[in-house]
Amino acid sequence: MEEPQLFGKLFETIPIQSEEHLDAILETMDKEHGIYYLTQAVKYAYQSGIFSLGECEVLSKAIRVTAKKEKDVE
Repeated sequence: MEEPQLFGKLFETIPIQSEEHLDAILETMDKEHGIYYLTQAVKYAYQSGIFSLGECEVLSKAIRVTAKKEKDVE
């Protein structure tokens, strides 16, 4: 049985099956998923040499603080 071909990958970790799948991700994204995608983007950027380790740490902390504040509000 042949495995279906991927449309692409977000940040080299999140498989996208089709353009419709990408649209569904965008249309149904909530805060929790948004933070997950941001985290994956930061990891990908660091691995690609776009951000330094220090820059990634600042972004990581910003994501954690944002997520924590939102949980505290709820």
